[in-house]
Amino acid sequence: MTSASPTEPARPTAPEQRAARSRPAHRVLVAEDDSLIRMDLMEMLREEGYDVVGEAPNGQVAVELTESLRPDLVIMDIKMPVRDGIDAAAEIAQKRLAPVVMLTAFSQRDFVEKARDAGALAYLVKPFSKADLVPAIEVAVSRYTELTTLEGEIADMTERLETRKLVERAKGLLMSSQSLTEPEAFTWIQRAAMDRRTTMKAVAVVVIETLDTAAQG
Repeated sequence: MTSASPTEPARPTAPEQRAARSRPAHRVLVAEDDSLIRMDLMEMLREEGYDVVGEAPNGQVAVELTESLRPDLVIMDIKMPVRDGIDAAAEIAQKRLAPVVMLTAFSQRDFVEKARDAGALAYLVKPFSKADLVPAIEVAVSRYTELTTLEGEIADMTERLETRKLVERAKGLLMSSQSLTEPEAFTWIQRAAMDRRTTMKAVAVVVIETLDTAAQG
């Protein structure tokens, strides 16, 4: 692939050093088949206060290292041997292993769209400077945090709705089979969950399975 490289990193100024120290030390994995570009990028990252936890010469190794090291961010070139960056980024994004910043020597729309569709949260066009690198990293990490937080909230909401449906059904079965009022049925489920040190959802499932089977028998 094109042997483009980041622009020569300038010596950090005092304000830049203070800014680097104030940022969280994100753990970064670098995936780039060109060893010179990879070393330059790793040096640039370290100068900016990032913790480079691993390096990969191709997409397959990048996926394996991401799974084992669980970095806070992966910076990955698009064109690499064995497995390209687009395919590797798609797996990393699908498994929610880490946010990905894509590197490309091409600024054409199709490459940018492929990177975005693969799940990359930011991209850099080579050659790039430190001034480009840091914002891309912070944007990707921020977007990833927002995404995972939202997914967690949706999952929690889905779980609460499912629990509510099961508890309502279990209450109805207890009311009809045990002649309990609705508050009494709810209290029974609540106490059973506390006594068994389990969830109300788990108790509701047992109640439904037991009373449904009894009714059918």
